[in-house]
Amino acid sequence: MKLISGAVEEVTVPSPSGKGQTIARCPICRVAVWSNYYMGGLKDRIRFLRVGSLDDPNLMPPDVHIFTSTKQDWVILPPKDKSAKVFYDVDATWSPESLKRLDALDAAAGIEQPWRYLRRTVE
Repeated sequence: MKLISGAVEEVTVPSPSGKGQTIARCPICRVAVWSNYYMGGLKDRIRFLRVGSLDDPNLMPPDVHIFTSTKQDWVILPPKDKSAKVFYDVDATWSPESLKRLDALDAAAGIEQPWRYLRRTVE
């Protein structure tokens, strides 16, 4: 992902892992554009894009709904969608292609134990 114009304002906030995350926001409207999580050395190598910031978010429906334990009762998730009360099992949710890219990022960062196995412990 490449920012082609303007700037973002980054703020670091706590996360369930205890390691925190950095949220990049538009400095004008304050909408969150992406997040970087402190995942063992991958902080600057992987971004989680907020699809609501895209021109057409319908092109990228969610793979999984997370933190559903805190959703409002009136938010109705489609019955066939994957969901997790807190976080999800990366291996069961991400595509094989995405997992391959994640493994390559882990290797490039010199991470001995892949991030996705460490992330399973956060519930």
